[in-house]
Amino acid sequence: MRQSEQPSFDELMKAATRTAVHLEMRDAYGVSDEAEDFEQWKRTGERDTDPASAYWGPWVSLVQDTVGRGVTVRRVRIVSEPVSDYIKYEHAGTVVNIEAGEDVRWLPRRQASGLALPGNDFWLFDEKTVLFNHFSGDGDVSPEGRELRTDREVTALAARAFDAAWTLATPHDQYKI
Repeated sequence: MRQSEQPSFDELMKAATRTAVHLEMRDAYGVSDEAEDFEQWKRTGERDTDPASAYWGPWVSLVQDTVGRGVTVRRVRIVSEPVSDYIKYEHAGTVVNIEAGEDVRWLPRRQASGLALPGNDFWLFDEKTVLFNHFSGDGDVSPEGRELRTDREVTALAARAFDAAWTLATPHDQYKI
């Protein structure tokens, strides 16, 4: 299926009936839609944590609608320690993810050495559909963007990887940076 024929991320979230889980494995992202907010945080130490802001509003609404339908939304971030500035920035904003209805955990990379992990960050919906996110070396979305997979071997790998990371990870309110 060509990328242009794939459902959008919002469509995948809206189609989820049980679970939507996200595994992040990079220490820095350089995606353009958060560049301004990240730069402001680096200058001031202040992070936009207003769930109704233009930055957060669409995400909060999508997650609240998803959780409101009874779908569990969970996220694990595998991070190197000491953490990068970007991870400090993410950590400062995670209160909004949680307020929206996500359950977020953090896993120090040194504790992930025994895990079989896919080569890319992903979202897994209902353990049936995996959306891999492809990034360039500098952390921006790569020209390939994303890859949607439904083959059983790949979805099972993603499910096992997420579950193993989740089990080892520390809940957000207990992870201190």
